[in-house]
Order: sequence, then structure tokens, then C-alpha cells
Amino acid sequence: MTRAKGLRNRSRKLLTKRVREKGMPSVARMLKTFSIGEKVVIKIEPSVHKGMPHRRFQGKVGIVKEKRGRAYVVEVSVKPQPRLITVRPVHLLPFKEGK
Repeated sequence: MTRAKGLRNRSRKLLTKRVREKGMPSVARMLKTFSIGEKVVIKIEPSVHKGMPHRRFQGKVGIVKEKRGRAYVVEVSVKPQPRLITVRPVHLLPFKEGK
């Protein structure tokens, strides 16, 4: 058999929730708002497939550049150049300095 080449391949451990976290996230997390220029962390919510970024961006810190529909355009520094990715707010967390 040929290897799978989907977006979620090799992500079994990365996109697994702990037992207490299972289920859908709260409505507040889905409707969270971010201001332009704010730093955010990309934390993929595996139970929501809409607006999910690629797994290579998991844990990366980016800057919100614009709001596009219900999603945000986030600039993430990935070598060799920064990337602009479109992510829904359920997959974003505000960045806390010093952690």
C-alpha cells in the first residue's frame, strides 16, 4: 500500500485530547475575538475541522494581520519566509509573555 498523504497524516499523538478534555469546546472559545497586531499561539482543536491549520503550525506563535470572515489571517514565522495562514479562533489562544 502507498503511504497516506492527507493533512492529518502522522498526527495521532499531536491531535489527541486527554480524557477530561474530550468533546466540543465551549462557545466562548469558538467566538473569541482578537485584535489586529495581537500575538497568538496556534493550538489545534482536533474536534473542530473547519478552519484548522496544517499540523506543522501547531504551537507556533504568530501575529494577527486581519480578520477574514469568521477567521483570522495570522503571520507565522516559518523559514525561509513568514507564512500567512487563515485560522478560525477556536484554534487560537492569546500569547502570554514569560511562559
